[in-house]
Amino acid sequence: MTELLAQPNAEPAATPAAAAIPASTAIPASTASGSIVIDGVSSYYGDFRAVNNVSMAIEPHAVTAIIGPSGCGKSTFLRSLNRMHELTPGARITGRLLLDGIDLYGPDVDPVALRRIVGMVFQRPNPFPTMSIYDNVVAGLRLTGRHPKAVLDGTVERCLTAAALWGEVKDKLKQPGTSLSGGQQQRLCIARALAVEPEVLLMDEPASALDPVATLRIEELINELRKNYTIVIVTHNMQQAARISDRTAFFNMGGDRAGYLVEMDATTKIFTNPSNQLTEDYVSGRFG
Repeated sequence: MTELLAQPNAEPAATPAAAAIPASTAIPASTASGSIVIDGVSSYYGDFRAVNNVSMAIEPHAVTAIIGPSGCGKSTFLRSLNRMHELTPGARITGRLLLDGIDLYGPDVDPVALRRIVGMVFQRPNPFPTMSIYDNVVAGLRLTGRHPKAVLDGTVERCLTAAALWGEVKDKLKQPGTSLSGGQQQRLCIARALAVEPEVLLMDEPASALDPVATLRIEELINELRKNYTIVIVTHNMQQAARISDRTAFFNMGGDRAGYLVEMDATTKIFTNPSNQLTEDYVSGRFG
């Protein structure tokens, strides 16, 4: 699907040299879509640097958790992955960010097309309040043009099923999306993101506003979705990161208040034998 990002005459961006990615964050080469390489990325709001010189590789069809104390730039970094960061006046990034070898900040990349391929689920459920459950799911498809009703019907069932919601709502698709419970609304938002067939799903604390039962349903859903999507999740919940992620990146805040990557590794290693004492202190609760 990343061919949607590149113009016909555009030269594909080269992948950064392996030396640009710290050894602890490097991953094997993969032909699977949804592979992300971040090379020396810093994010700014005007003159303030919120994220400082982050390099990492995000494995396709796996869950990567981003953890760290409040204010260390986790959400800013996440929003940079689909260019939502630049929607804030004065915001910008430096460095390179590549999806399947394509520079996402290249001059030939359409940010709207990018946000179809790199979908996002926010901290609080945000179904469109004036739309039915059905219309919420297909809202993104309708923005791309006219589709036969059979296609829309199939998309609604497929995506609600993938979001573990079809059985609960199949008989009330005409009801407002806001009539659902908080956990159901979040799964509806995930179904809406899936409807445009992304490669990557970004999740910014998707369960932080939910009760424990709804949180468990979201975690079970993430475990299912990892088979087909690259998932990057920001979470403050250490237990959640340990339960659902394959790899974990720990961010901290520097003396200039800019967030930076301390280390990234397999989740089991981060939580049992991290390489950096700062990581050890954070995951053990000694700070943060």
